[in-house]
Amino acid sequence: MGEAPDERPRDPHVPPAEGEFTLDTAALRVLAHPMRLALLDDLRRGGPATARQLARRFELDSGAASYHLRRLAAGGLIEEDVERGNRRDRWWRALHRASQHDPAERGGPEGRAYTQAVALAAAERLRTAAARTVPAMPDAWFAVSAFSDFDVRVTPDELHALKSELYAVVARYRDKEPAPDAVPATVQFQAFPADETPGA
Repeated sequence: MGEAPDERPRDPHVPPAEGEFTLDTAALRVLAHPMRLALLDDLRRGGPATARQLARRFELDSGAASYHLRRLAAGGLIEEDVERGNRRDRWWRALHRASQHDPAERGGPEGRAYTQAVALAAAERLRTAAARTVPAMPDAWFAVSAFSDFDVRVTPDELHALKSELYAVVARYRDKEPAPDAVPATVQFQAFPADETPGA
């Protein structure tokens, strides 16, 4: 309440929300938009923010930012942070640390639209990293970074097994107690058939 409207509290070492949320059909519909994914990700990583702050960060009109935030709230993904809010600005915070979507359980048009939005958001994050992060990255971090892709020949069952193994490795690092000098790092993972119509 006592903070200036443009000051955003950030603690990258503490997740802004706890637990994981399994996306239902309604949430998948809400998140089938790359900008909403980006806003949700920002609230999870950076903590509570106002629509004006997010609009500036993502070069959006404030009205558009407010609309997307209301849609995220309707989907049960964020909520108004009434302890910070005032008449001038409404603060929003994420309700969950992460979202889970299993295409095997929730495929359909909603699941496919959500997955497409995730892919577009991941591509934008990679583009931003290439333009801003990589040139300014300290040598120690650049030496251990990875920007790679690999071609493998697998069956659907084998791709599922590969995905599960990699998820388990990431979860091990995500859930451990961070070291005192740890900083946030992004690990992106995509796995899909290289052919447009596999099996055709």
